[in-house]
Amino acid sequence: MKCVICRGDNIVLKEVLEHIEEGHNVIEFPVQALVCQNCGERYYDRKTMRYLEEMQEKAKSGALDLEPVGKVFQPVSSKN
Repeated sequence: MKCVICRGDNIVLKEVLEHIEEGHNVIEFPVQALVCQNCGERYYDRKTMRYLEEMQEKAKSGALDLEPVGKVFQPVSSKN
């Protein structure tokens, strides 16, 4: 298999974190994917894509049981 982006042939199966954004939240899902070691392009099989689509729908409907693992802060704009 050659990468469709860089045409490299060093593609390996790895566990990666796929991110789904829901509102102001980011949900991370660990999944297996083929990853080009040259440019980082990811290739997902159909089963993984179905899983991610299902999780995105559950996130939209509020049906996922999520655990917060941190916070992200932004500076408050000051009026000078």
